[in-house]
Amino acid sequence: MKVRQDAWSEEDDLLLAETVLRHIREGGTQLKAFDEVGDALNRTSAACGFRWNAVVRDKYEDAIKLAKRHRKERKRQMAQEAKPLSYSKPLQSVYQPTPSTPSRQPIADYMNEEKEITMQDVIQFLQQMNGKGHQESLLKQENEALKLEKQELAQKVEFLEDELKKIREEHKTIEEDYQSIIQIMNRARRMALLDEETDDRNAPAFRMDKNGNLEKIAK
Repeated sequence: MKVRQDAWSEEDDLLLAETVLRHIREGGTQLKAFDEVGDALNRTSAACGFRWNAVVRDKYEDAIKLAKRHRKERKRQMAQEAKPLSYSKPLQSVYQPTPSTPSRQPIADYMNEEKEITMQDVIQFLQQMNGKGHQESLLKQENEALKLEKQELAQKVEFLEDELKKIREEHKTIEEDYQSIIQIMNRARRMALLDEETDDRNAPAFRMDKNGNLEKIAK
């Protein structure tokens, strides 16, 4: 059972690319290429396919086009070699299109192009769609995580606003108590000064006579 979990190296990616390109040139399927690479690297075919579509494929776009062109030319060459020679003259000499009759060559080219759509192309298209679906799933998960983080931040802001409101109310209460204490202290100070002035007015007055004796002065 293939359970390999280590990271892909540059040599692994190169082996995957060379194998897939070889299968494309020779008319094989990418699934066979993934199986071959999986056996060589002790990985599953699905892991090789995912690595190809998600990471490696974009680096070899030009090489893929060249391999497909080579496969197309190879198929045409094989078809020409297998074609029986039943005419002594070329087909072009037997049928010559007139100006009023359109040439059938574009139709033949179109049919050849249609034959290029193979099961491999269908599988490759489905794998690409699967890769896009995986990316959309990752984006959706990331959006959900951002929404949760936003909700948590909103709750924290609301909590801090409540704490700030409580602190302001406590500060206002302390300020009011402080002003009340100041008023009480000022009132007590004024009352003490009045008491001292009253005591001074009620205290007896004395004066010294010419002999040096003190005598009380009547008020």
